[in-house]
Amino acid sequence: MQQSPPTSAPVRLASGMRARDAWPLDPDIIHLNHGSFGAVPTEVVEHQNALRAMADRSPVGWFPRIAEHVAEARTAVAPFVGARPEDSAFVPNASAAATVVYNSLRLEAEDEILVTDHGYGAITMGAARLARRFGAHVRAVGIPLFADRDEVVDIFRRAIGDRTRLIVIDQITSPTARVLPTADITALAHEHGIRVLVDGAHAPGLVADAAAVAGGDWWFGNMHKWPCAPRGSALLVTAAEDRQDLWPLIDSWGAPEPFPERFDTQGTIDATTYLSTPAAIDFIEREYTWARTRDTMRELADLGARMIADAVQPYVADDALATLPMPVDAMRLIRLPDGLGKTREEADALRMTLFDTVGVETAFTSFEGRGYYRLSVHLYTEISDFEAFIERCIPPILRAAAAAS
Repeated sequence: MQQSPPTSAPVRLASGMRARDAWPLDPDIIHLNHGSFGAVPTEVVEHQNALRAMADRSPVGWFPRIAEHVAEARTAVAPFVGARPEDSAFVPNASAAATVVYNSLRLEAEDEILVTDHGYGAITMGAARLARRFGAHVRAVGIPLFADRDEVVDIFRRAIGDRTRLIVIDQITSPTARVLPTADITALAHEHGIRVLVDGAHAPGLVADAAAVAGGDWWFGNMHKWPCAPRGSALLVTAAEDRQDLWPLIDSWGAPEPFPERFDTQGTIDATTYLSTPAAIDFIEREYTWARTRDTMRELADLGARMIADAVQPYVADDALATLPMPVDAMRLIRLPDGLGKTREEADALRMTLFDTVGVETAFTSFEGRGYYRLSVHLYTEISDFEAFIERCIPPILRAAAAAS
């Protein structure tokens, strides 16, 4: 029997198993950074390994039929994000999806692409490369960390110019762990004839029907983050009239097919990541349900963030817990002591230092020159993980802050 969303008790699945035991995570490492690379349940790992074994036993029996298998998988996965299979294509990750869209677009000199200062670096760099190809330019729209929905839309209303042709915006921001009102921004953009690319990398699993509610001319999201699919599985969704201009990053024998079928064949890539994605989604639904999972992750994130913020509070001037107006179910921001994480590079270095020295998987981010700890949880997260962070990480964080001052 499933238990209620936990506060101090470990989550137990419908099978009776402790959730932590359903993932093959190293018990000697504290895992508090699901949002970066995800974590694949053992059952799904075994499912993927079985598929790989089939391919290795008979390559000729496997690869000529791979398009059929991938089509079946996207038919199963598309409804999870509120999309139609005929509007959906598998791609390796969110950045690949963005690149596919960028490659399809044509701009004119002096055209403008709007991004935000909350955007994921690789996606923004891709927009800059698109702009350079045509002599266009990219402009970053500044959004205050604590801006609410109406404020964000109003900021875009003022930012749109006569030469704005494309807006690239996150549904859930990676560095700042907050929601942006992409559907409202899409409606505003379309009033001006501007197209919108929605980066939903973190949205599947955290947002019900993520693609359907996002707006946008194109949407993409990672299945290997919150849905816990094997890494290298993402979905690109679009019903745009010009979607036949979208092509896979690899030319293959599926090229004569229309979108999305041309994406189903990609030579000899390991498509078992795509084929295992339905198993990952089904695992969570069967063992806990997705609605309950979102509730539980929210309670765990609230609990862990409050514990860690209370421990950090004596060493920061403001409220250690950054309470955002449009929060995410599974992620929270906690302010770092002054001097830490002033840049993305410094934040990343702190992450690896703590992993190497105290065995804790973390994520640190930087926004407007200030460092934050980005907590992210899943069903396998337990209160002991938060306690371990406080015990293991806060002393070296304080030492690093003292050295930086």
